[in-house]
Amino acid sequence: MIISMRLGATKEQVDHVCQRIEDFGYKVHSIRGEERVVIAALGIGDVTHCLESLQAAPGVESAVAISAPYKLVSRQFQRERSRVQVDGAVFGGDEFVVIAGPCSVESEKQLLTTATAVAKAGAKMLRGGAFKPRTSPYDFQGLEAEGLKLLKKAREETGLAVITEVMSNGDVGLVAEYADMLQIGARNMQNYALLKALGKAGKPVMLKRGLSSTIKELLLSAEYVVSHGNPHVILCERGIRTFETATRNTFDIGAVPVLRELTHLPVVLDPAHATGKSSLIPPLARASVAVGADGLMVEVHPCPEEAYSDGAQSLTIEAFQKMMKDLRPYLELWKESRSLAVAV
Repeated sequence: MIISMRLGATKEQVDHVCQRIEDFGYKVHSIRGEERVVIAALGIGDVTHCLESLQAAPGVESAVAISAPYKLVSRQFQRERSRVQVDGAVFGGDEFVVIAGPCSVESEKQLLTTATAVAKAGAKMLRGGAFKPRTSPYDFQGLEAEGLKLLKKAREETGLAVITEVMSNGDVGLVAEYADMLQIGARNMQNYALLKALGKAGKPVMLKRGLSSTIKELLLSAEYVVSHGNPHVILCERGIRTFETATRNTFDIGAVPVLRELTHLPVVLDPAHATGKSSLIPPLARASVAVGADGLMVEVHPCPEEAYSDGAQSLTIEAFQKMMKDLRPYLELWKESRSLAVAV
């Protein structure tokens, strides 16, 4: 439920409403607003009776039920777009944020070469896998803690904020020590113990859509993180599994406008994992800007043919530089459309 207090409602009236919410068996999840207080109530109980009671309470302007199964991430709960700040980058604001870097952290030279190049070309964040979930147990699994240390060094030398994947709730503390944003990969989208731990991690989270997951399931997973105390969540569309075999996955670019209608959370796109082909990344990057995404995540490697993982979907440094140059006119239109949206 969402309870909106009247302008100028007193603290006593707000406290009374919170107590009535708890009397009905609901939990007061958040109280927000500077001039007008808005209260979110979550739980299971007699919704109709509770709403009728609250609507009659002093100081209450309105009390409505949230019809979506996901509550805190829905546009019903919050109409304005959320902004998630990660160091100097702001997702959901007036900047299109590009995240770039290698699939896996392989060596200090490989990572620093890539980080320096993507920073110079305009990327705002560095991606790199220290812990790697691989389909085969015989594939490269990542440098783990050593990889995290290299990511920290790259951040110190380039100024880029760092995002890397966390695979288990037992590793959340370690990864959060080194990363500016924690990534939940597609395979872990419904790892609920991990999602709960991230709700208490104190770091922004990027949640990738599962390989065969619906948009509703993605938003419910985001709800786990937010309902456990972390509102700083970014959604990532990275392709879903269909019958098509021409690409690694099917890039659901239509998910962006759908998500913008359903949720206030920022949305970024990952065309590398969606297609598995580096040649398709530049045109899909332009499409990502055009469709209204808040950012882009791509893989870049100094020598893709020598990459320990995902070389086929990694851009060379030169290809990334060209892509960023080609994006400039699209980004100007993107900024103009954002300005018009704010004005309206």
